[in-house]
Amino acid sequence: MSDTVRDRVIAIIAEQAVLDPAEVHDGMTLADLGIDSLGLVEAIFAIEEALDISVPFNANEPEKSGFDISSVGAIIAAVEGLVAEQKEGGDSG
Repeated sequence: MSDTVRDRVIAIIAEQAVLDPAEVHDGMTLADLGIDSLGLVEAIFAIEEALDISVPFNANEPEKSGFDISSVGAIIAAVEGLVAEQKEGGDSG
């Protein structure tokens, strides 16, 4: 089964929130889901590992990281952008 980036991100966020992925929607914020700063960092690490990307996120200064965490939809869009950039850069490693 080939999950989309969106499906994988929602699954990771849902796991952090201890919710069913069907309960997680684009307009929700991490606060809505009960995810604190530690949960966010764990979710970012899980996203990086699952999708083999590097997320430009600084937990000490999240507002300066350039990675939009304002909502689930924003996180999905940002991750999709990172995945697309990685594919354009090629995997010649």
